[in-house]
Amino acid sequence: MTKKSFAAGIVLLVAAGCASPQAGRVAAAPAIVPASNEILWDRWGVPHVYGRDDEGAAYGFGWAQAEAHGDLILRLYGRARGRAAEYWGERYAASDRVVRTMGIPGRAEEWHAAQSPEARRRLDAFVAGFNAYASAHPEKLRADNRAMLPVTATDVLGHMQHVIHFSFLSQPADVAAGIAPSRREAGSNAWAIAPSRSASGNAMLLANPHLPWSGYFLWFEAQIAAPGMDAYGAALVGFPFLGIAFNDHLGWTHTVNTLDGADVYELTLAPGGYRWDGGVRAFETRTDTFRVRGADGSFRTEILPIRSSVHGPVLGERDGKAYAYRVAGLDQPHLYDQYWDMARARNFAEFETAVKRLQMPMFTVMYADREGRVMHLFNGQVPERSGGTFEDWSGVVPGDDPSTLWTGTLPYERLPRVVDPASGWLQNANDPPWTTTFPLALRPDDFPAYVAPRQMDFRPQVSARMLMADSSITFEEMIEYKHSTRVETADRFLDDLLAAAAAHGTPAAKSAAEVLARWDRNTDAESRGAVLFKAWVHVMGERAQGRSPYAVPWSESDPLRTPRGLADPAAAAAALDAAAEMVKEAYGGLDVAWGDVNRLRLGSVDLPANGADDQLGVFHSLWTEPGEDGRFSAVGGDTYVAAVEFSDPVRARALLPYGNATQAHSPHRGDQLPLFSRKELRPVWRTRAEVEANLSSRQEL
Repeated sequence: MTKKSFAAGIVLLVAAGCASPQAGRVAAAPAIVPASNEILWDRWGVPHVYGRDDEGAAYGFGWAQAEAHGDLILRLYGRARGRAAEYWGERYAASDRVVRTMGIPGRAEEWHAAQSPEARRRLDAFVAGFNAYASAHPEKLRADNRAMLPVTATDVLGHMQHVIHFSFLSQPADVAAGIAPSRREAGSNAWAIAPSRSASGNAMLLANPHLPWSGYFLWFEAQIAAPGMDAYGAALVGFPFLGIAFNDHLGWTHTVNTLDGADVYELTLAPGGYRWDGGVRAFETRTDTFRVRGADGSFRTEILPIRSSVHGPVLGERDGKAYAYRVAGLDQPHLYDQYWDMARARNFAEFETAVKRLQMPMFTVMYADREGRVMHLFNGQVPERSGGTFEDWSGVVPGDDPSTLWTGTLPYERLPRVVDPASGWLQNANDPPWTTTFPLALRPDDFPAYVAPRQMDFRPQVSARMLMADSSITFEEMIEYKHSTRVETADRFLDDLLAAAAAHGTPAAKSAAEVLARWDRNTDAESRGAVLFKAWVHVMGERAQGRSPYAVPWSESDPLRTPRGLADPAAAAAALDAAAEMVKEAYGGLDVAWGDVNRLRLGSVDLPANGADDQLGVFHSLWTEPGEDGRFSAVGGDTYVAAVEFSDPVRARALLPYGNATQAHSPHRGDQLPLFSRKELRPVWRTRAEVEANLSSRQEL
């Protein structure tokens, strides 16, 4: 595609607005067509975007995302507009109500006005690139999604809020539905290894987020290069910047941290409003409207009354109580600038200067660089509360007392942070920051008790012990450790279970114990016994009814060896009997291979899986859901994986299991699943010569 045809495509797009009456209220994005920019697509569908300047790189990145994920992104942007029901029908009406109640569209406009001139130009270029692709290739986008076009910079900013603030950090949709607030299902592993622990003497970084394999949780892998910047990594789909990345000097990754950045307040209703500070305060009220498309193509208009207390918008009302929601970070609009500067940083000082802005309201930051520095930051907008513990603030908060209303957040200097520990390594596997390294480098008592809980689950224990056990880690060993499918709960409880079965078990339980005794205690595809053990863990959980099954609970004084032992051996043996019956009925035998039951399925791909979820305490993460054939299909877990060594030149390998595209016409949907099945990473191509040698196609913009 030539520059001239790109320009013509944008002119047509702006003039016609893609002929959608539903898009009439959305202003068209500026027609920016930078010169001398290109995208080189490699054999794995990774775009290497070369921009003449920052705007050119942003333009190319927008084009590339439209080509790889255009239909998905249009759906996501439509939800962030609060107009998804108008485009796609009644099933999106609940989403539109929440988006509008939380004020996402209006706040996106405010955020756009607050952007720096440089960020605004990049945002405008990003959406111009996306719209140009849509104009040049309308046949590659679904007709019902083209009603969304043209997309605008405010769509991008609204989408960023919708994903980060209202999906990861908080879940207003759950609160509105009357579901108790909880942390979104998400995870991750992250390592930073200093030269003192590295066999090569170079620092190393392991990025390994765990998320669902669908929707706004997907990653898009790319290289973005412009004068003064050459970063490689992955962006959450629809985002205009790389969320996890490295360059020739440094890199970072994220995990979902144990940060409570949102609160549900219970309000006692009273005539004229709600109880507040010994009196009654009136709600602030406004009215919004949106349209809902019917199955016959007609529209109805829904009027949405919105009430807010001093805490935030009211999301529901039950039994004389109203429930208001307060979310941190909504006054921090400069996320794009921060991450652009992180990607172009050349040393620790420049990187930390960018991160100190705290525009990202959550996520652990794990960092390493060529100079050998490593850092773990408990990053985010932590509400500065009046007191109490993390657990005190995890449920519903009384809304009549002004002392429970927080108005500020902790500054960077008061967040848990470890730089260059004596141990030579840092890890996080969604555990609180206190256990990032051993010996402990942070004292929880030095921080407010509400900052983070005190706990360490099985996966982070595995993470820390692997690093502690190897004083000279090679790049290849780091990748091998990343793929560990060793079941921590088996190492912790299986010997006790075998003894319990011998002492208390039925003949069926004893037969099951024989299978478990032969099991290799892994969840590799060929492992036999893992399916039975997982079934036993499931039965034990169902029967526990809130009671701990452990003889010794987790202890802060022994964090890497607890919990351990079985509280009730007879009950454990009975659970094994029930688990054996379940497995035999489902699969005809007890020693079925893990990979026969757990599958990697996408399109025509159907391969044996390896790895397991947090319930078993496996470092190599795989989440599955049952299918109609009695097998389980992967739906999440390991997503973007990057192993990076800060040598000269930088050495890196990566994987995106579900592939780097979701468009129906793309050959890259699921094309990396065979590598996942074999526990392999692929080489990362960063130099121009490497990319040219592995070129799939070239686009001049």
